[in-house]
Amino acid sequence: MPGGRLTQQERQQIATGLADGLAYAEIARRLDRPTSTVTREVMRNGGPTAYRADLAHRATERRTHRRRQAAPRGSQAAPQLDGRDPEAVLEYEENLTTVFMSSGLPKMMSRVLACLYTTDSGSLTASELVQRLQVSPASISKATTSLADLELVRRESAEGRRERYVVDDALWYQSIIRSARDNEQLVEAAREGVSVLGPGSPAATRLESVARYMDFVTESLVRAAEQAREILFTNPAPPNGSAEPDADRG
Repeated sequence: MPGGRLTQQERQQIATGLADGLAYAEIARRLDRPTSTVTREVMRNGGPTAYRADLAHRATERRTHRRRQAAPRGSQAAPQLDGRDPEAVLEYEENLTTVFMSSGLPKMMSRVLACLYTTDSGSLTASELVQRLQVSPASISKATTSLADLELVRRESAEGRRERYVVDDALWYQSIIRSARDNEQLVEAAREGVSVLGPGSPAATRLESVARYMDFVTESLVRAAEQAREILFTNPAPPNGSAEPDADRG
């Protein structure tokens, strides 16, 4: 299976496949590439309806150029002091951004979220986000406001009048519960439709099925979120060969 970056010819094949209505998996099979590679490529460059091979190729070249500029002069291949490869971290951050975009988040919100999750502290100020993502303060302000409204980030007071934007374990739990509340609104709306359209009518029967299904899924989701909540606050097991610290030792 070929590795490395997509070529311009491969990008053109992706564009042709999308125009023909092919699924990502089929396009990937024809290219002899992983499906995830095609999915990331399309979502990173406008989505299935706006993807253009020439624009995608130029965008990739620009990203590569920015990475080289960001690397330390004279030692671009050298790892950072924390042992991480800067280019590998940037590549992963882009992939994580694509995953968030695939879940429905706009691009800038996805970039901010990916940036926060790949920061050891899990928190950055607006000015730090501006510097890391090389975008305008207005873009960061809009994205962080929307993320906070969705409870995907939390605001904390920082030095002076600044705020820090934080991602932590509790936010995933809160996001699941918020999603469950949205489902409950759908259940209520469906059941209201049953009474308006008349029980027993085809439309009402359809809505009642939706209400029962979503009610069951929502209840199961909340129950699972409550039962699994402690996983978010439990450190994972150490890698094989590492000694696990003994909490009882003084």
